Amino acid sequence: MGFSHFAERVALLLLLVHLSLTNLDLPVSILWYGEFSPAQKSIVSDFLLSLNPQNEQNPSVSQWWSTIQIYMKKAGKKETQVVLSDQISDENCSIGKILKKPQISELAERVNSKPGGLTLVLTAKDVAVEGFCMSSCGFHGSDTKVVKSAFIWVGNSVTQCPGQCAWPFHQPIYGPQTAPLGAPNGDVGLDGMIVNIASLLAGAVTNPFGNGYFQGSADAPLEAASACPGVYGKGAYPGYAGELLVDSVSGASYNAHGVSGRKYLLPAVFDPSTSQCSTVV
Repeated sequence: MGFSHFAERVALLLLLVHLSLTNLDLPVSILWYGEFSPAQKSIVSDFLLSLNPQNEQNPSVSQWWSTIQIYMKKAGKKETQVVLSDQISDENCSIGKILKKPQISELAERVNSKPGGLTLVLTAKDVAVEGFCMSSCGFHGSDTKVVKSAFIWVGNSVTQCPGQCAWPFHQPIYGPQTAPLGAPNGDVGLDGMIVNIASLLAGAVTNPFGNGYFQGSADAPLEAASACPGVYGKGAYPGYAGELLVDSVSGASYNAHGVSGRKYLLPAVFDPSTSQCSTVV
């Protein structure tokens, strides 16, 4: 299905489905599974806090999030504010370091997610998850049994498959072998996780229960961000992330400013109002 058909599907589903997890606030909880340093945790928490408009420099993380807000507004929802909720650490990996997909949802259920909330299950670099590096860098799902909530899983790929799940901060495992870009927070694994968290966050919010915005098959949907793979700036093509900003001190590449002076690289998002992949630079 092409982008024009995708736009038609968006227009139809806007009339049929209530998509956002919540009208006003989106409580986001985090389960840290395995060992993450305080510095690594702050990279993720600062990203989530940056989704709400602040006084940061443009282009900003909140500008990127504003494209997702277009979906909300067209569905008759008010702007959504992200609220950082509970954070739980399971440093000892209580159910092991080799996980099946159903165990990810079990871990998500450990967090007392509020109705309409979202839980991030983030696994450390030495935790193997079914399908990780083979078919995905993360996924999102939902729990509708008790409370209507959604979850996202993303793994730290730095020692397992950085060429697949941390590009463009690492040499790709296939395709054009361009030089890797500098990671804006100095951590290839975590900066790669941010890219995947952002992509899955866009999908989880606009298609939380599998009946929202996507193109293609419902079994393998292309969602708001995954419909624009490998695009981070204008002029992107396979093997080239696009025109990006470069930090004058570190030489790292980024396209969005966040809170506390943070810089992030965020994926393009399909803009339903223009039927094109939208980047913040």
